[in-house]
Amino acid sequence: MNADARLSWPARGALALILIAAATLRASGEAAPPTKPAPAVPNSECMDCHEAEFKARKKGQPKEWVGVRLDLFEKSAHQRLACVECHDTIGETPHESKLPQVRCASCHERAVGQFEGSVHGVKQPGGAAPVADCATCHGGNAHELLPAHHIDSPVSKFNLLNTCAQCHEDEKAIERLGIRSHDAIKNFRDSIHGQGLYKMGLNVAPTCNDCHGVHDIKESKDLASRTHKSQLSATCTACHVGVEKTFNASIHGSALAKGKQEVPVCTDCHSAHKIERPTSAHFKQNSDQSCGRCHEKQLGNYHETYHGKAMALNRAGSAPAVAACYDCHGHHDVFAKDDVRSKLHPANLQQTCAQCHADANVSFTQYQPHADPSDGQTYPLLNGVYLFMTSLLIGVFCFFGLHTLLWISRMALNYFRDPAAFRAAKAAAHDDAETYRRFTPYERFLHMLVVTSFLALVITGMPLKFYYTGWAKVMFNLLGGPESARTLHHLAAIVTFGYFALHLGSLAISFWKNRGAVRNPVTGRLEPGRVWGALFGPDSMAPSLQDLREIIAHVKWFLGRGEKPQWDRWTYWERFDYLAVFWGVAMIGVSGLILWFPVFFAKFLPGWVINIAVVIHSDEALLAAGFIFTFHFFNTHFRIDRFPMDMVIFSGRISKTEMLHERKKWHDRLLASGRLEQHRVPHDDWETRRTLYQALGFVFVGTGLVLLALIIYAFLTRLGH
Repeated sequence: MNADARLSWPARGALALILIAAATLRASGEAAPPTKPAPAVPNSECMDCHEAEFKARKKGQPKEWVGVRLDLFEKSAHQRLACVECHDTIGETPHESKLPQVRCASCHERAVGQFEGSVHGVKQPGGAAPVADCATCHGGNAHELLPAHHIDSPVSKFNLLNTCAQCHEDEKAIERLGIRSHDAIKNFRDSIHGQGLYKMGLNVAPTCNDCHGVHDIKESKDLASRTHKSQLSATCTACHVGVEKTFNASIHGSALAKGKQEVPVCTDCHSAHKIERPTSAHFKQNSDQSCGRCHEKQLGNYHETYHGKAMALNRAGSAPAVAACYDCHGHHDVFAKDDVRSKLHPANLQQTCAQCHADANVSFTQYQPHADPSDGQTYPLLNGVYLFMTSLLIGVFCFFGLHTLLWISRMALNYFRDPAAFRAAKAAAHDDAETYRRFTPYERFLHMLVVTSFLALVITGMPLKFYYTGWAKVMFNLLGGPESARTLHHLAAIVTFGYFALHLGSLAISFWKNRGAVRNPVTGRLEPGRVWGALFGPDSMAPSLQDLREIIAHVKWFLGRGEKPQWDRWTYWERFDYLAVFWGVAMIGVSGLILWFPVFFAKFLPGWVINIAVVIHSDEALLAAGFIFTFHFFNTHFRIDRFPMDMVIFSGRISKTEMLHERKKWHDRLLASGRLEQHRVPHDDWETRRTLYQALGFVFVGTGLVLLALIIYAFLTRLGH
């Protein structure tokens, strides 16, 4: 017979008769269910009085006994019970005395037993009543008590939170009972569980008793508590199926199984009540703090990387596209890095890095995200670079700090000896109408690029250096967040490389035009002396031995041991500034390019070079910013004879009085060579433009001073911690 063929109607009838006969035979061999005996006092007799009592009370006629609303009683959880099953002292009706309180344990023995051992039902010290009783949660009127699954029951899934809130949100109850988690209810309402339950109506979302239990709630420190560390994984995975197995196999779960209570569990990362969607930006932004509670040192090192700084500086409620701890280490599946299952195992590390850095190669994986530059034993090369940069920074600031202090002291002494003469000399230098060109329009244009790009680099870069300060967060918020700040930083870097290339190009063109000056006019060959003079002569910005002699002479004048020296076209501090640009572009620029394109450079450099680039870029940038905003500003603008600002970089001209007072060597050399008149600047409309450029200069200098104050504040903040 074909198995797919349908039974005919006669066959179906025969089969039905067979099934009925089989059921009859089976039933005949079983005992019939016991019939519930009729109650000694039927409910109808009770209702004759108590329902009337209810109606009488509605009419405002109070009685001594309790009224029962029959329509609600018939919907209650006790509707099938006879009155005398609970009120078992009733012998006959009507009864004259008040009935004793009903014992719920007569029916709910197991639940009452659990409750009496719970945190709510345990006896209080001094003989005080337990924290709660059955009526506290289920409702005070047992005649109207609804089943727990009823939508209107105070212990139904959608009402339980408000029932618990009677104590857990009541300030007096919180104080009287010593409730620690006083914000648990509020946090739960805003959590992903509360949102799912109350905003989306998902009855699969958990509520209080799903995690804490029903009648057997215990303190979380109790081993039997469902929220104890040893039990929490099983509690959460009642809904989150599969996570428990993954977690138990992880390094955290394995340690917990061995009795190590200090390892994290679900609530350490996700919190107990304030649980949010793990894919949210806020969760990612705060995840490092969760890990850092146990891994404090690693968190500190993480914050010294771009990943950690960008995460710390990001605006609340959004997360930058950088790696958080779990992106590299895993979520529930965290394993030791020598475990083949670990995302950090050498066999898996390249794939882990490729999640963000698509073309990451094996060399790139040598980058050490938690490297500590101060740890010379573990990271000797990185520590060597760190010590060099720190020594360079301290050395430069100590030398020029002493230099500036001596200069201020000497100029103050000269000023107080004859203030009137000092002011007159300063006025004469500024009022002299006979001026000579010191900077060409092209040089002033390049300087403008230097100033604007440098300030932009500091504004967009220094918040990363001092990510732990409030002003860094405010500044990044104003810039639009880490991503916008990084884009602006890169644009400023492009301008920096641009003006540097333009300057090198102008040097090459100048050298080519003047190539005859370095050749023998007869033989046409290069002469070493002429080349040396072109590279290190008075018109060159390259430092020479003459600068060392001038430093010594200047210090002698500071100390009153010699005459004030005269300068040629460039002073030794101006040549130092110039050399610092080359050094800075080399150090900051190259290291910045490595940080900008780490995957590219990892194609031919080991990944730990990125760690070195971080140290160089950060410390050299701090050195540059600190030097410019202090010593360069003083040497150029804040000296008593220059204050409040030297406008030469905007006007490009220097007065004859000032030239003779400070750069007499240059004046005499130009005069002797017959080139002085070539530098004379004819009268033009500079005075009409002076106010505009002066305002611009004050903006630049003021911005630098504000940034300097913020940097100093950041250092003091770190010292305070």
